[in-house]
Amino acid sequence: MGYFVTVDSGVNLYVEDINPGGNKTILFLHGWPLSHRQFEYQFNVLATMGYRCIGVDWRGFGKSDKPIDGYTFNRLADDIRVIIGSLQLNNVTLVGHSTGGAIAIRYMSRHNGAGVSKHVLVDAAAPTGFTTETANKFLKETLNDRPKMMQDVTDGFFFQYITKPFSDWFLQMGLEAASWSTAAIIITLRDETLHEDLPKINVPTLIIHGTHDKVIPFAQAQELNQKIKNSQLVPFHYSGHGAFWEERDKFNQLLTQFVG
Repeated sequence: MGYFVTVDSGVNLYVEDINPGGNKTILFLHGWPLSHRQFEYQFNVLATMGYRCIGVDWRGFGKSDKPIDGYTFNRLADDIRVIIGSLQLNNVTLVGHSTGGAIAIRYMSRHNGAGVSKHVLVDAAAPTGFTTETANKFLKETLNDRPKMMQDVTDGFFFQYITKPFSDWFLQMGLEAASWSTAAIIITLRDETLHEDLPKINVPTLIIHGTHDKVIPFAQAQELNQKIKNSQLVPFHYSGHGAFWEERDKFNQLLTQFVG
């Protein structure tokens, strides 16, 4: 079932709630500039196994409202706090991919992990996001030829072969976002860091990262593993930035083992 949750001065975020009666809840935070739909290959499997799967579109992305502002890590984490509170979620496993991983980390530190008992970071854009050079290139393209930018993102995302129809689906998902929110997140990834958040995470943390990731280098996953206590790092040797799809069977199995 899909519904909207109002988070801040009339901004409505879209929530896809699959198997609401499930016995354990997994909350998914997508990457930039995608939407909850990137986790289709998790929802298919995990919901039928009895898990409640909740996908959230952040403000500016997917089916959510697209205000002109509110694209800092603090505000994005606060949005998640409102959703977890309004849905009265407890004992949740919070899964964040790429920028969603950065938002998850800020949520854990800023809101003391309220409602969250386990934490999964997938190819997380942390503790740093884009280099200035990469960010400025993406920014220029976003503001001048956003479909070209999205094609470049798609082309560099996966280590595994993707079909043309899959590439088209992925590209269209990115274009559902507003151009201003797409650009604003690039600036956040360039200018904000998460080093100080890492020691504040107090729940078991699973770190999954593709060894061939060209977007966020594998070395950053190793740094997260060193600085987040009670964390474990599992390298995905056949994945780039899309471990959730590229090695989906392994990913789903690992996730269910971790959630329990």
